[in-house]
Amino acid sequence: MHYVYVLMSLKDKKFYTGYTKDLKSRFELHQKRKVESTKDRGPLVLIYYEACLNQQDATHREKYLKTYLGKLFLRNRLKSYLTG
Repeated sequence: MHYVYVLMSLKDKKFYTGYTKDLKSRFELHQKRKVESTKDRGPLVLIYYEACLNQQDATHREKYLKTYLGKLFLRNRLKSYLTG
């Protein structure tokens, strides 16, 4: 399985979207500030993920979630979580 995931920075409230084959290990790398793109944005929380059968599906989904429409989808999907 391959995973598309969304992290939210508690520091700036912005999202980070990525994909990986090992979600647990990748999240731990983010938490330990070993990922260049998020190392100064912690603490981070995992707020969403999807499982895909192959890497190609995961990369397409990641690209979509980074678009304007993808961000609208996420905000609508996570509306109750984001508003408390």
